[in-house]
Amino acid sequence: MTTKGRIGLIGAPSSAGAYSPGQEDAPAAVRDAGFERDLREAGIEVVDLGDTPRFRWRPDPEHRRAMNVEAVRASALAVADKVAAALKRELMPLVIGGDCTTELGTVLGWRRVHGKAALLYFDPHPDLNTPDAVPDGAFDWMGMAHLLGTPGAHDRLVDLGGPTPALESDDVLVFGYSAARATDAERAAIADRGIRVIEQETVAEDPAAAARTALAWADERTQVLMHLDTDSIDFADLPLAENTDRNVGLTFDVVAQALEVLLPSPQIGAVTITEINPHHGEPDGVTLRTFLDRLVEGLGGR
Repeated sequence: MTTKGRIGLIGAPSSAGAYSPGQEDAPAAVRDAGFERDLREAGIEVVDLGDTPRFRWRPDPEHRRAMNVEAVRASALAVADKVAAALKRELMPLVIGGDCTTELGTVLGWRRVHGKAALLYFDPHPDLNTPDAVPDGAFDWMGMAHLLGTPGAHDRLVDLGGPTPALESDDVLVFGYSAARATDAERAAIADRGIRVIEQETVAEDPAAAARTALAWADERTQVLMHLDTDSIDFADLPLAENTDRNVGLTFDVVAQALEVLLPSPQIGAVTITEINPHHGEPDGVTLRTFLDRLVEGLGGR
């Protein structure tokens, strides 16, 4: 099942679940920055499997608490098709989103080919909200709730054609979790479901040790999918993500140090990177390239 050193690059240019446009331009920006070339120069075989259909965020007044739900569903299903295709070719899916709901498609695609999934969720927000718990209607911070089939989740995103729920609570680890940045509903869900977390403060203190703890958890499972939300990186340190929260997150160097332990692990069977908004960085693209350089270093270890 391990796909060491061979990557299937997938773009998911959708901001359907987001708060505003931007993430739909990330896959093109990543390619334009020479990411595929740099991976090849690092000795990694890369097969570019192309992009899913593009969707730019727009308000959805008919579904104020579940904005663009059908577009989110369509994007997830399209991602699942490409992830499954990559796995059948023995490629490790590397999915560049897109908003956080991209992960629904990665999990679904994995389950089509390999069955049971586990998820290492590198994100200060556990994304355990539901449309009835928060008023803004953005699925961006609801993805995990739908993967777990949380009461109140929208049935169009819980039932995507595979087994439901897609994940069990015991097969989720939230890495870099910030209780201070979570909602009341998310904190309650973490406690009620007994979801394993590694706190943001623990990662900040020793990112490599925290990553090794996460891999020890992964060792108890067959193989683990990894999700990285770039708003794990403090916006004041590297303005890359859609979320512009400043002075509350991890430094880019801390996140990169953790990734350099996590990404080379053969326990990681697929990687999904979300929330990149290329319009937030420097106009010459140096912000995105800084991030991609460290990502290549980590992937090169495979």
